[in-house]
Amino acid sequence: MKDLLEELKNLVLKESLIEGINTTNIPSMIIFKSSNITKELQTVYEPSLFVILQGAKIVTIGKKVITYDNSSFLISSTYLPISGRIVKASENEPFLSFKISFTLEEIFEAIKEFSITLDKNKSSLALCSYKINEELLDTVFRLFKLSKKGKDIETLLKMYKKELLYHLLITNKTIELLQLSFIEGNAYKISKAISFMNKDLYESLSVEEIAKRVNMSVSNFFKYFKTFTALTPLQYRKIQKLQEARRLMITQNMDISGAAFQVGYLSNSQFSREYTSYFGINPSLDIKNIKKSGIALFNT
Repeated sequence: MKDLLEELKNLVLKESLIEGINTTNIPSMIIFKSSNITKELQTVYEPSLFVILQGAKIVTIGKKVITYDNSSFLISSTYLPISGRIVKASENEPFLSFKISFTLEEIFEAIKEFSITLDKNKSSLALCSYKINEELLDTVFRLFKLSKKGKDIETLLKMYKKELLYHLLITNKTIELLQLSFIEGNAYKISKAISFMNKDLYESLSVEEIAKRVNMSVSNFFKYFKTFTALTPLQYRKIQKLQEARRLMITQNMDISGAAFQVGYLSNSQFSREYTSYFGINPSLDIKNIKKSGIALFNT
């Protein structure tokens, strides 16, 4: 496996990579590069597989801290606000990683096709790291090579992603994905609730309304939401709004008041206060620094 990792790393290093996010011909696969260690940055992980080729990273969610490098992979099974920092990188040996994202529909389809069932009460945090194996790494390798073959992508991409999910679900038995297999289970219901919350980000949905949509009592909803995300529903929703406001200011050049209003804040001072508390820097200076650095910070 060491030789396979080295070969893949060398192929990636031959690319004309920029600092930060590098897109590929496969929209659901990006390559991230950093020649420097970074301070702690807040972002949102979508359902994804993260594989490091070189360097190391620390990810924090709630009280859980995960350190991983090229001997392991990270899996997220839903949309999670996390803090992360690169702890091993240099000009000569930059941090390099793949992120391969999945839709919930792709995950559910694979679970159904592989006839997976799990105890309905099984539930855990939707983020974890595992030791990487050769089968998974080989599929990532072939997916990267597929990204260079434009004419074959449309035909083969679905097969390759399903193969990745097979190794995650069957070979590695990742509970973060397996817990979604029981459609009446708590993890499945919380993942659906998160989909509603992200889709209706600008609406003023109460916790009671969201719990009702997924057929859960409010007390169970609170309990299992925190198990799955390490956050309460209100904390999660506030962070998602702050992240969306940040995205709007960066990608659409919205001013602070416009972005705050767009995500539901009626008070600019409250928005700035909560933004500074979460990101550790006031919004105007944060956006100025991000635009100056030229490095996209989302989903990395």
